Amino acid sequence: MIPIQTPPPSAAPARRLAVIDLARGVALLAMALYHLIWDLGFLRLTPGNAALSPAGRAAAHGIAGSFLVLVGVSLVLARGRRSGWWRPYLARLGRIALAAGLISLATRWLFPDSWIFFGILHCIALSSVLALPALAAPLPVVALVAALVFAGPTLAALAGAPALLDAPGLLVLGLGATVPTTNDYVPLFPWFGFVLAGVGLGRLGLPRLAASSLGAWVPRDRVGRLATLAGRHSLAVYLVHQPLLLGLLYGVAALTGPHPRAGEAQFLREYRANCAEAGGGEGACRVAARCVLVRLRGEGLWRAGGDYKVEEQARAIAVSRTCFRDAGGG
Repeated sequence: MIPIQTPPPSAAPARRLAVIDLARGVALLAMALYHLIWDLGFLRLTPGNAALSPAGRAAAHGIAGSFLVLVGVSLVLARGRRSGWWRPYLARLGRIALAAGLISLATRWLFPDSWIFFGILHCIALSSVLALPALAAPLPVVALVAALVFAGPTLAALAGAPALLDAPGLLVLGLGATVPTTNDYVPLFPWFGFVLAGVGLGRLGLPRLAASSLGAWVPRDRVGRLATLAGRHSLAVYLVHQPLLLGLLYGVAALTGPHPRAGEAQFLREYRANCAEAGGGEGACRVAARCVLVRLRGEGLWRAGGDYKVEEQARAIAVSRTCFRDAGGG
């Protein structure tokens, strides 16, 4: 009887695993839902932008982290195919780098004050190169480096990071005190740590996954096939989903106009902050903010973006002063 040989724990499977493609597909769906929420808020189709709330930001970080972990896992899978793995690796790296460059150029033109100079694709491209030594390094070393990368921003802040780290050319590191104004910022510290974590998880878990029933899973239904197809072509999905969403929602916004309560929460926050800076008490500022909002609506002066004509601005200032005085602010 011939014994069945199983791969050693450090050997990656030499075949594609549909369950990994499914994981990418799920991450893509989560990303698309997040961007849908962001777009709705950006176009003022909802009262506020939930994507910018603490919960929304936490979700965005979780989604980005999951993508980067899968980058590390994918590197292990690619390396496991042994012969000729460099050629598809370099082709994929080139596509990602080209897409990242095109995004930088497009956003530089469309959003010059918040263009994307080092977003998720830039981080994936550079991390895919920096993580290559981790494919063969001892796993304890990989874990240690990942921990140091995760802790990098905190350690830099505690040590008093030099101003040099805030130089434009070093913002990709994420170790300075400056948080640049950009629509997507995924610096190497701490995000490269997720890629290294993915490499470690892939080296430990992929051989066992490939030998399990989950590793042998093949999608049978339409939803599963669609999800794995999206996961296999994640870059293309990433590039096209936002233009499609924005194009659709711009059309909706043109037909419906902004949500009646769009901008209210932001207005109230900003009014309370300005009121406090002017010396008003917390309670008086809160009452005055709500009073101003109601009065502006009643007099037809409410503008979600605060875009007033000269005569309207004078009336709005008078409303603000009256409400502040009536609230006991002086």
